[in-house]
Amino acid sequence: MDYLKPIDVVKSMVAAGASKGGLGAKDLLIRGFLSGALLGYATALAFLTAGQTGYAVLGALVFPVGFVMIVLLGLELATGSFALLPLAFQEGRLGGGRMVANLGWVLLGNLLGSVFFGFLLYISLTMMGQSPDTTGLAAKIAAVAQAKTVGYAKFGLAGLVTSFVKAILCNWMVCLGVVMAMTSQSTIGKITASWLPIFIFFALGFEHSIVNMFVIPTGMMFGAKVSMADWWLWNQIPVTLGNVVGGYLFTGLALYLTHRPAPEPVAEPEPAAFK
Repeated sequence: MDYLKPIDVVKSMVAAGASKGGLGAKDLLIRGFLSGALLGYATALAFLTAGQTGYAVLGALVFPVGFVMIVLLGLELATGSFALLPLAFQEGRLGGGRMVANLGWVLLGNLLGSVFFGFLLYISLTMMGQSPDTTGLAAKIAAVAQAKTVGYAKFGLAGLVTSFVKAILCNWMVCLGVVMAMTSQSTIGKITASWLPIFIFFALGFEHSIVNMFVIPTGMMFGAKVSMADWWLWNQIPVTLGNVVGGYLFTGLALYLTHRPAPEPVAEPEPAAFK
């Protein structure tokens, strides 16, 4: 049968964490770079769809295409790793230093890919800066970039906490998308299962650190009134930390604790008299 039971999915989660932890820096950077770019593609498509139709939910409906490509191609997205690598560490299959280094390389790759795609999008929509964007996509990205940074900053601590909580809620669903893909061994099954939670997080407007690595710097290219300090202090840092909490606690650890396979009993040695 195509469906995998939760206990088998948890085994796959631990194995995936250990496998990811064994990758070298080159592979992590390449796979992370591609993932950042693909999420940039998907985000731009979602904004364009929402703008052209007037229905934000339709933009959310198409957004998971980027995530699906990442899953099917075995690429690296740091937010998904937040749920898997700690499980491999808990099981003793991955060292703490290796886990931290892995996440660092993937985050760097995600950032480079996101910004690179954003730069190419800027060139394509503005004739290398010589002509304004006539699709409205540039204005949308710039507006969202400001809402995700200075929009929080004007509320001070309340804005900071809000971005952090939105990030927790986001990666709860994103990591669930990673795990749901493991419930099936078929391509269509993986697509369908992973699509659902990714659609939910985007439709509800939660905060995803890798999506923001595309939206905010690209919005700055399109004229958003956002500084580097605004980007990192009011969004990127708190959102990344919130993504860690949401992905690990509410998806990775929660499923691990309830579906972890019981250790096999160790056979006691036979008494000497019966040998």
